[in-house]
Amino acid sequence: MYSKTYIPFRGYYSSPFARWQGTLQSEHSVELGAATAKRWLASRNFDPKMFDYLTLGVSIGHQHMFYAAPWAAAMMGAPDISAVHVPQACSTSTTAINVGVMGIELGLYSTVFFLGADRCSNGPHTTWASPGTMMGGYPIAENWMLDNISFDPWGGVPMIETAEKVVKLMGGVDKGLCDAVSLRRYEQYLDGMANDRAFQKKYMFPVEYKKSRKEIGVLEADEGITPRTKEGLAGMKIVLKDGVHTSGSQTHPADGNCGIILTTKEKAAELSFDPKIVVQVVSYGYSRAPKACMSMAPVPAAKMALEKAGISIKDIKAIKDHNPFVVNDIYLARELGYDVMDVNNYGCSLIFGHPQGPTVGRLLIEVIEELVLKGGGYGLATGCAAGDTGAALVIKVAC
Repeated sequence: MYSKTYIPFRGYYSSPFARWQGTLQSEHSVELGAATAKRWLASRNFDPKMFDYLTLGVSIGHQHMFYAAPWAAAMMGAPDISAVHVPQACSTSTTAINVGVMGIELGLYSTVFFLGADRCSNGPHTTWASPGTMMGGYPIAENWMLDNISFDPWGGVPMIETAEKVVKLMGGVDKGLCDAVSLRRYEQYLDGMANDRAFQKKYMFPVEYKKSRKEIGVLEADEGITPRTKEGLAGMKIVLKDGVHTSGSQTHPADGNCGIILTTKEKAAELSFDPKIVVQVVSYGYSRAPKACMSMAPVPAAKMALEKAGISIKDIKAIKDHNPFVVNDIYLARELGYDVMDVNNYGCSLIFGHPQGPTVGRLLIEVIEELVLKGGGYGLATGCAAGDTGAALVIKVAC
């Protein structure tokens, strides 16, 4: 259980998430993330030089990625601090945040900035020399985004097949249930859009991008949200034979970034938008699910985080689950014992998309804001990641 790490209330932001091949398709994720963080810090009159470490969560390669973390710190306005680059696919935010938390708990750092950024659009196409051939041969090629979603070298199947495998192991999950949960998630996202996006505006910070050689564009809200209706979901075709998931019950790749300040209790109060609201990082959990059962991974991770926090699921007032597939939500709810319709309030990656690096960072931010609306309490953010892994964080908000 952690005891020394806090997040200043509103000491965080998330950019809008842009659809695959949309507005942010040509932006370098590290450059854009650092520029957005720098603008956000300036908007709060925060000096970037107050940080003594940066954890960078980026999972998709871009040019100059060799230098990614210290380069991001320098572009953000903190050129003298060290930094580390953490890639863990869908759990990148969770684990990169935990790296910063561990440093604070051990006294290595006092104030850490977590920057999560990814661009799924136009992912790199990489090549390697063909090894072990006497005469030489065609190079080995990989499309980083498309090939890795389509094939796990250990599990041997595409990601969607891992979800359908969990469906079969569960039994009793049909397309109708998947459609109902997907519709509920869209309705919850609309709650976050109500009253001129009142909930989202608590944390969302606009991103500036190159609209043309001479013009800067501004993205202020999520791009690429697909409306869902009961009738529309019912009419969608199932992707895999004998499966249950349609395009309406799985997420979509996206682009975006987010930032979160991690620090001591005293510094958090100093930086907080409202010092009466205290946000503490309580615990972290991790997991590895059975082979090719990725959708199961959040359960043991969440259980570990709850156990380390010394609480049960009944003590949790807000849950966010990264859900690349609807079965993730259904399995987690059944195993932990809560109503699948009562979590992921105000939004989730199933609806607003999945840029990978910042995805769970945004979910954690939304957990904090939901807990404040509920008068405080414990929150859980969890999710699966490539290779049947999972990670979870428990936080506590006191109002």
